[in-house]
Amino acid sequence: MSLTADQLIQIRRHLHQIPELALHETKTHAYLKEVIAGLPQTYLTVHEDSRLPTALLVRVAGSRPQRTIGYRTDIDALPVSEPADHAVRSHHPGVMHACGHDIHMSVALGILSYFADHQPVDNLVFFFQPAEESESGGKQAYDLGLLTGEYQVDEFYGLHDNPDLPTGTIGCRNGTLFAGTTEVNLTVHGKSGHAAFPHEATDAVVIAAALILQLQTIISRDIDPTRCGVITFGKVTAGTIRNVIAGEARLEGTIRGLTQEMLLRIRQRVQEVANGVAASYNATIDVDFNQGGYYPVENNPELTQRFIDYMQHAPQVAFQETRPAMTGEDFGYLLAQIPGTMFWLGVDSPGALHAANFVPHEAAIMAGVTAMTGFLEYRMQA
Repeated sequence: MSLTADQLIQIRRHLHQIPELALHETKTHAYLKEVIAGLPQTYLTVHEDSRLPTALLVRVAGSRPQRTIGYRTDIDALPVSEPADHAVRSHHPGVMHACGHDIHMSVALGILSYFADHQPVDNLVFFFQPAEESESGGKQAYDLGLLTGEYQVDEFYGLHDNPDLPTGTIGCRNGTLFAGTTEVNLTVHGKSGHAAFPHEATDAVVIAAALILQLQTIISRDIDPTRCGVITFGKVTAGTIRNVIAGEARLEGTIRGLTQEMLLRIRQRVQEVANGVAASYNATIDVDFNQGGYYPVENNPELTQRFIDYMQHAPQVAFQETRPAMTGEDFGYLLAQIPGTMFWLGVDSPGALHAANFVPHEAAIMAGVTAMTGFLEYRMQA
């Protein structure tokens, strides 16, 4: 029998209590296997790979397959401390499912349980992916060849919960849903000296301050205002004591853009501005970029229009067309290789994604299962 709403809520609560960080999802992996082992096994094949040991692939054999459809869920958590007053809370101090991946996994298990009990027409592959929040788990899996052979998919789907949408609402759009992100680290190399003799030093703090201000003009003056980009520096470190001029400063930040072209343009300008500031202050500035697998989530036009058409007309689904978001997701890397669609699932949380007071409404789980099982059955008729 397919998992019921009550069973899926209990599964979600158990997953919520055992959150684990990227590439360390061992208890989560074991529990997912336990739940899957309890489903009808007639059509299922489970695959693991020692090179990415917390990843889990489940294939559902179709009755008359013309294609293989993939469904992906992420399984890792965040280094966030959960408040003690939450009714269901993490048993792992300092780690929390503050991005709702426990909801994501529960929906995936609900969809999988339905097709384990009702053989699909096409083959289905469920990918329980580690390390979405960091370490580019989707890219690692793809580059290692996990999605090949029997597990190669022709199109891919996945969801992300949304605290701002009403519970159970499906949100989507054609084009870019989420921005691509690139980490950027800049190290300013000046010359240390006594605070009383600034002319004998090259002040890395002053250079870093000028650099931050100049870099912000990239978005306001180099980028088309009708297109979106973000540069944020969340960490700046320099110096050891108040009366010593710092010889080195480090800036750590993030760049975000709605297309890969936009990201590359911003990166180019960051490097050019850094070179210019370094020359003007007689210093050197090292610039390091790391994008990993966090490409823009660009939905495939044809598949996404079919998805939206279904969701708009399905009587059991509440649908909203949404705007692009500047949040990042490594599903973007997979969609850069395989056509597919990512969509939102409303959970109406009082707190934002990644916040300690993120509390999703569990009624969204079955709404997501119902919407996606209906769509997949519709898709397999096409």
